Amino acid sequence: MDTFRFAQPDMLYLLLLVPVLVVIWIFGNRRRRLARERFGDEALLMRLSPDYSPARMAVKFFIRLLALIMAVLIVARPQFGSRLEEVKREGVEVVIALDVSNSMLAADIIPSRLERAKQAISQLVDQLREDRIGLILFAGDAYTQIPVTNDYLSAKMFLSAAGPDAVSKQGTAIGAAIDLGMRSFTPDSDKSRALIIITDGEDHEENAVDKAREASQKGIVIHTIGIGSPDGSPIPVRTGGRIDYLKDNQGNTVVTRLNEKGLQEIASVTGGRYVRASTTSIGLNEIFNDIGRMKKSEINAMMYTEYNEQFLIPAALLFMLLVADLLLANRKNNLLRRIGLIGKDTKREI
Repeated sequence: MDTFRFAQPDMLYLLLLVPVLVVIWIFGNRRRRLARERFGDEALLMRLSPDYSPARMAVKFFIRLLALIMAVLIVARPQFGSRLEEVKREGVEVVIALDVSNSMLAADIIPSRLERAKQAISQLVDQLREDRIGLILFAGDAYTQIPVTNDYLSAKMFLSAAGPDAVSKQGTAIGAAIDLGMRSFTPDSDKSRALIIITDGEDHEENAVDKAREASQKGIVIHTIGIGSPDGSPIPVRTGGRIDYLKDNQGNTVVTRLNEKGLQEIASVTGGRYVRASTTSIGLNEIFNDIGRMKKSEINAMMYTEYNEQFLIPAALLFMLLVADLLLANRKNNLLRRIGLIGKDTKREI
């Protein structure tokens, strides 16, 4: 199956101009309407200016807006993969286990523990070149979100869907995440392997250290990132369209706190590193510096090595939009009226 990509994805940021231009046009149109109202009766002004057409101006604006979008797509260079080959790389297998329990919704890390972790993982994936990466989501149990792969685009796509709704059982089972992580690496392999656990550390099963020792015996290094604050934070929940905070059976607000001790022990028994996250830095870059010093192994991967440019479709649409813009004047066009593309003249009496 062909894969789609943009060769110059940074160019897509130009699409941010679209909502800005729409807002400017709306305010400009409102100012013109108010100016006409101050000048005199608008109905009379329209009869005095029979060739003036505000509707055409609006249509021309949106035609030009669509033309801008097509132009941005062209310079971003849409492509489909056309040749799939096995390539050899030297890298490390890395599995990230992300806690998606309700406690990760706490906002002691801005915008929330979970969203900040997802942002950091996404930025990290953008920097990967040779390593293979997998993603595990865990709460009361652990689930494979994406197996170990070189397909970084898919990894980011599946990462964006990560949240408490992605798991069926709540809680924080770090031991289950380690157990699944051990089974996620390429079997019978001597490749360097690292498991990164991002969590607030509130383990509800208390078997994580034993699982970490088992992983260490298999040559897997576990790094842990503690996200949250030891002082704790309430867990926001949405009820009836408003934000409230999770409460226990006695009606007290539940406060979730970072448990650093358990995470430090998990990292220590495997020779890994523990990092405490903050709003400005999650700590993934520090950990990947350590991973970068691990022994690299040869990794075989299926990758697209040739891509076909797909700019002709947006280019054709851009051409048609520009032609439409030229044909559609701001004022009523007598030529188009005569050939029947717009309505016939109607007599006006003043």
